[in-house]
Amino acid sequence: MSTMNISLPQALKSFVDQQVTSRGYSSSSEYVRELIRKDQDRQHLRGLLLEGAASPPAVTADTDYFGQLRDRVRDAGRR
Repeated sequence: MSTMNISLPQALKSFVDQQVTSRGYSSSSEYVRELIRKDQDRQHLRGLLLEGAASPPAVTADTDYFGQLRDRVRDAGRR
């Protein structure tokens, strides 16, 4: 595992220390790794959403579509 040193103002260091203590992290590194992973997930999701928004609709979301969707959900619930 690589190492990276970061400098934080005292207020941010205190916040990180508080999060480590109150949220059960074993170290500030573990807390920061979790924040980075969550940011990666958010960026990935944002990319997927933008990709979906740019693509043409696959089906028209009209009354019939939602009716069929409700029927599928009901049928799945009965199984």
